[in-house]
Amino acid sequence: MSATVYRSRRSAPGGPDRPAERRRKARATIYGTRTFAYDTVVVVPARNEEVGILTSLNSLARQSVPPDLIIVVVNNSTDNTEAYAASFAARWQSPKTIVRVLPNNPHKKAGALNHGIDWLRSQVGGRLDTTVKHLLTMDADTELHPKFIERAMHVMESDESIGGVSAACFGRTGLWRNPWQRYLLGMQIIEYGRAANMRYRSEVHTMAGAGSFYRGSALQSLIDLRGKVFWEDHRNLVEDYETTLTLKECGWKVTANQLCIAYTDLMPTLKELLQQRERWVRGTVDALRRRGWTKFTWHSIVTMILGLFGAAYVLGWGTTQLAALAVYGVPSQPVFWVLAAFWVIYPAVRVRNLGWKAMVVEALLIPQLVYTVVRTYWIVSSIFKSYTTRVSSWK
Repeated sequence: MSATVYRSRRSAPGGPDRPAERRRKARATIYGTRTFAYDTVVVVPARNEEVGILTSLNSLARQSVPPDLIIVVVNNSTDNTEAYAASFAARWQSPKTIVRVLPNNPHKKAGALNHGIDWLRSQVGGRLDTTVKHLLTMDADTELHPKFIERAMHVMESDESIGGVSAACFGRTGLWRNPWQRYLLGMQIIEYGRAANMRYRSEVHTMAGAGSFYRGSALQSLIDLRGKVFWEDHRNLVEDYETTLTLKECGWKVTANQLCIAYTDLMPTLKELLQQRERWVRGTVDALRRRGWTKFTWHSIVTMILGLFGAAYVLGWGTTQLAALAVYGVPSQPVFWVLAAFWVIYPAVRVRNLGWKAMVVEALLIPQLVYTVVRTYWIVSSIFKSYTTRVSSWK
């Protein structure tokens, strides 16, 4: 596996420090004697991300606590991702950035992340626990809130047993070109917002691939366990979930915070949406099957089963009620009106933080009912494929 390296342009000896460097030195003074070579390092795997890579990198440059080092791993790309990343690295205002190019990586995103981490380890003497305090991984189609790193650091400082802080992900708006895309992307925005609300707790199901802030010592424990942070196998479709399980098995807590916000791209077509969600769900099912029923997997298994029952109930109840209304008209029984009021008010209240438009869409019921059909399809098809098909290798 070969790699091409681009290094960021640094100020000349004796010349003025770039702003990010001055802020880093100021933090060293504030926090006292530094025992780490790096406070925060960011690894950004990027495969054919010429459209969004600069937006992602610029969001890192705008951080209130900027990273000490950014490692962009251009992963099996065939577009201009490398050139855009190199142009960012060449700006004197940018944090220190290197671009590594992997033209033949068979291990998907996990391989790209491991490559960046392995290069980092080679620069700091091999171990992360004594040299790198925090490591952030983020997707190249993601934009971080300007205070993401600062807030994630505060969460880490609150509890030394926390090994990872996951982003609360929201979908980007305003990307639609026609009514169908407006509906499809709008439902994804609501879905992301509802999921983000559920992640505001002390223990999360999975670290978000869009943005995950790790403690260096937590990642080193994974390296000590299996030689790599992320499991390199073509069957590993969800490296973030598999890594979350392994962190928990090593005794670390993982959490999420509502103020650690990441904005990520959405799928503009139904085909792309189904491909993405089938990869996520199928990868989760594969990971659960490999591990079986444990104290770290039982919640995910039960949640998936209840989700199937819930979807069946919503589809069954919703379609029968709509059919009854079409044939018999609106019934006068109080029970019907109580149930109808519940199904109108409850979904709307759950997305109130997304604004009144999202509340109206949820209150209408039918848009969500149609999306539930799509969601049920990708869940059922993913479970079926997990048991009946093999994961193809990626080259």
